[in-house]
Amino acid sequence: MTTPKTHTPAFAPLVLDAAAEVERITRWMREELRTGLRKRGLVLGISGGIDSSLCAALAVRALGAKNVFALFMPENDSDPESLRLGRSVAETFGIESVVEDIGPSLAAMGCYERRDAFIREAVPEFGPGWGSKIVFDNPMTTGGYNISSLVVRTPDGEMRKVRLSANAYLGIVAATNMKQRTRKQLEYYHADRLNFAVIGTPNRLEYDQGFFVKNGDGAADIKPIAHLYKSQVYQLAAHLGVPAEILSRPPTTDTYSLPQTQEEFYFALPYAKMDICLYGLEQGLPAATIAAATGLKDGDVELVWADITAKRKVARYLHCPPLVMAGRS
Repeated sequence: MTTPKTHTPAFAPLVLDAAAEVERITRWMREELRTGLRKRGLVLGISGGIDSSLCAALAVRALGAKNVFALFMPENDSDPESLRLGRSVAETFGIESVVEDIGPSLAAMGCYERRDAFIREAVPEFGPGWGSKIVFDNPMTTGGYNISSLVVRTPDGEMRKVRLSANAYLGIVAATNMKQRTRKQLEYYHADRLNFAVIGTPNRLEYDQGFFVKNGDGAADIKPIAHLYKSQVYQLAAHLGVPAEILSRPPTTDTYSLPQTQEEFYFALPYAKMDICLYGLEQGLPAATIAAATGLKDGDVELVWADITAKRKVARYLHCPPLVMAGRS
């Protein structure tokens, strides 16, 4: 099976030998599980997105379906399509799975109540029947700055966009991060009872740029696709037979009650162009070369590179283990 044309990168350096790369990854997974982690299988949360779907397919290819266990963890704001598509992945690859609805747990911890209280700092009338999401203005239109705003939808469908104070922004994000941390707690519960290891599903772009929650979706025992650009994720997923609906689904966060693309929330550009920009920065290519490959202006490429560099500074903390003072007192 070949990669769908819509996901085949026009930038030649990002094209993989899919079969060879699958073999390389799965061999590494088996070796690490046996000698490093000393576990007999793998647990992962399947979101209905491309990254977790590829990780599920790789896990089955590496260990066999009987040694892979999947969780679906919807909550009050989840798109119902995510659960349906996640189940299709488990069925496609023969993975045993369970639904763990985390909505009641999040409500009991005050996730939604805390979030809504911070939203009301910007929109006092916000309440039941409203929807919300956080978006960022593109740094190419703001002189390189990431400016956060809140988008809300009233019960009668009116959309509003308002600026957020730093306090409100941090509060909304802090409450929302409970979702990723609660999911990871359940993944480790099942991993502990099965003597399995937990898979982390970030791709290279997300891993490099810190697009994950520390001790939430950033926590894992093994991260098999963190070296792959997003466009390469699509190549391998198509090769392994991930359902076509998932291959054609636009990447989303599925975190807020309103639909939200990853570009709206975090990345400056769609993933295909972000991949090329990240590759160009890592390889030291001229901005003009990347501009020609992406259709951007040279100056815009420089702004994207500056944004990548800034996000790497944020990601440094996210990647750090706990600090331990060395030596004796």
